[in-house]
Amino acid sequence: MDSKKDIRILAYESSCDETSTSVVKNGREVESLIVATQIKSHQRFGGVVPEVASRHHIEVISQITKEALQKANATWNDIDAIAVTYGPGLVGALLIGVSAAKAASMATGIPLIGVDHIMGHIMAAQLTAEIEYPALALQVSGGHTEIVLLKDPTHFEIVGDTRDDAAGEAYDKIGRVLGVNYPAGKTIDEWAHQGNDTFHFPRAMMEDDDYDFSFSGLKSAFINTCHHADQIHQELNKFDLAASFQAAVVDVLAHKTIRAIKQYQPRTFIMGGGVAANRGLRERMEEEIANLPHNIKPKVILPDLKLCGDNAAMIGAAAYNLYQDHQFADLTLNADPSLELPYADSMLN
Repeated sequence: MDSKKDIRILAYESSCDETSTSVVKNGREVESLIVATQIKSHQRFGGVVPEVASRHHIEVISQITKEALQKANATWNDIDAIAVTYGPGLVGALLIGVSAAKAASMATGIPLIGVDHIMGHIMAAQLTAEIEYPALALQVSGGHTEIVLLKDPTHFEIVGDTRDDAAGEAYDKIGRVLGVNYPAGKTIDEWAHQGNDTFHFPRAMMEDDDYDFSFSGLKSAFINTCHHADQIHQELNKFDLAASFQAAVVDVLAHKTIRAIKQYQPRTFIMGGGVAANRGLRERMEEEIANLPHNIKPKVILPDLKLCGDNAAMIGAAAYNLYQDHQFADLTLNADPSLELPYADSMLN
């Protein structure tokens, strides 16, 4: 391949409740990004309904493919590869994106690349600044909370994972108790900045030797506190509740991530996923890393807020690295809702 040639990738993302397409040049430049959100359709249910999500994907995916190409001033002849999220995610939702990408590849003869959704979230950082390897990522979203070691642009290993609820999932569940519409993370974050940590909720597994997380106990402690107050007709301050919950989440995430940085000494630290948009977490991680000794202080890349949620630009960024590594898919590519990045040997022992 001619390394000097610009590589344009048309990417698809449909793993959950956002349908997105994007044209990304050379893995760094977003020439177009279209996101058709479904949040309002799911809010009345308090969370994502898979069948509803799939139907919405079907309704818009052809139109936003055209829009992505038009906004990038591109035709199919300008596209070097078609990329698509094939897992993890909701199987019906994934199948819409995979089917669209395979159909486009078959019709045009353009090569197909399957992308891991989590790899995409992490590679959103590549759209913000150059990543120096090895790198370490804190991936925090509604379905995943992981610490991931990036050996190079295409070889990732999980060194820490959640044992139960993901951080974003816990935010949505406690949001329901507080009467906050799905998705609750942004509102809880805003309330947390107006309150104080007066409830001192548990910080599970914070002092354990591993890099794993658990947020189920925190969620239960929060819900029990609210239910007990209801039973005795006590009114609790919602801002203090939010601040106390967020302090417990951020304390654990920051503490374990900093320990991992000290052990692995990456050249770059990355945050990815929807919860990477959380102001409290971003501020805390920047503060903690700023206080590290100079010889182990990594470069910090926090993705633009618009790239923290599900979007196709991050898939295009990850796909560019796979393109350079000659990792292509064929028309047997299928949705894999349980797809996982590989675990480090230390987690398998």
